[in-house]
Amino acid sequence: MTQKTSCHKTTVKMLLTGWLAAMMLSAGNASAELLIRITEGANSAIPVSVVPFAESGAMPPGDKVSSIVQGDLTMSGEFRTLEPSKMLSLPSKGSDVYFRDWRMLGQRYVLVGELTRSGDRVHARYELFDVNQEKRILGETAAAGVGSVRTLAHHISDRIYEAITGEPGVFSTKLAYVTVSGEGDQMRYRLQVSDVDGKRAKIRLESREPILSPAWSPDGKKLAYVSFETGKPAIYVHELSSGQRDKVADFSGLNSAPAWSEDGQSLLMTLSRDGNAEIYQMDLASRKTTKLTNHWAIDTEPAWDYANKGIYFTSDRSGGPQIYFMERPGAEPRRITFGSRYNARPRPDNKGEYVYYVHQRDRAFHIARTNLKTGDESIITRTESDESPSVSPNGRLLIYATGQNGASVLTVVSADGGAAYSLPAADGDVREPAWGPITR
Repeated sequence: MTQKTSCHKTTVKMLLTGWLAAMMLSAGNASAELLIRITEGANSAIPVSVVPFAESGAMPPGDKVSSIVQGDLTMSGEFRTLEPSKMLSLPSKGSDVYFRDWRMLGQRYVLVGELTRSGDRVHARYELFDVNQEKRILGETAAAGVGSVRTLAHHISDRIYEAITGEPGVFSTKLAYVTVSGEGDQMRYRLQVSDVDGKRAKIRLESREPILSPAWSPDGKKLAYVSFETGKPAIYVHELSSGQRDKVADFSGLNSAPAWSEDGQSLLMTLSRDGNAEIYQMDLASRKTTKLTNHWAIDTEPAWDYANKGIYFTSDRSGGPQIYFMERPGAEPRRITFGSRYNARPRPDNKGEYVYYVHQRDRAFHIARTNLKTGDESIITRTESDESPSVSPNGRLLIYATGQNGASVLTVVSADGGAAYSLPAADGDVREPAWGPITR
């Protein structure tokens, strides 16, 4: 028993060292904002025309609302937008929409609207039409401060997306990620939060030591993450509005992989305070911890299932890292993955249909998913150095980190792998993405 425990202490240390090595592959300076590059569209994309909105009053500088909406719909991979230069007319209200013109252009939907500035507010009136049915399917108004026009645009994108697909849009949600830049004593790790298109990025924490595994609270107001700022891994909870940070786990050994409960009252985490890496649940109010796994193997990277009752986690109890599911605390874990010798970092979707994870095949690391009803496994990424998957809150998109031209970038793919776009930093590496919740 002593020999086995010693062996696993060594393995935990090696695992931690591997994470650090991955984090330290960087060069250049971190950029405040990410870039966006559409790399692949879906063949089944729905044709939509976003007509440039009419404007009344002096609009704030920056991207136009209709341009932001067009970009949002395009980057989802589910829509193919028409460039304004190819439109036969530029209507701003429904009475000016001639459906025959839009059918000639092969369009399925048309969005028209008008912006009006009143003092420090921008008001939007917008309408969405089904071209084939010649019917208005959405007509609304919305407003925002002159400094929040991008927020207004993302809101409109969400409403359009939901009207067409029946699923909530995620354009108003946020991304958290870590950028890495510099070398040696100049190495810097920055925890950043941005819009889903990489805009309006803000640095929330900067450190000379690694920052890992950011995780959003259900209300989108806090981030939990692992920081090495004291020379060892500790888990912090960071309130974004105030900047207040609370160190919640600083036990001896490993403190890693935080994951919030649905009610925001507790965190799953991996602790090795007893000599072996196990899954624990911590009540944040009392700081009481409950051990959920108890096995000589390494159990790590927990994630709640869609119903917040069972947990997925990575374990090497079968000889190598595989994904397991525990229906309730104390239940016998059930192995989920079998397709290769390495499957890790499980991330279930929001409906209990799939679980996504890092999958090794032929010396390459991809993002794969397993159908939880059939057990069928499929690889959904075409890149080969993939890590850290995070599922969008509507289950339609997946973001992950991957190698590209010698740097680490973020890539977003549709859940079936049919469309993709990348979010590289202008300089340096960007990794450890976490997709924030829908909070509206």
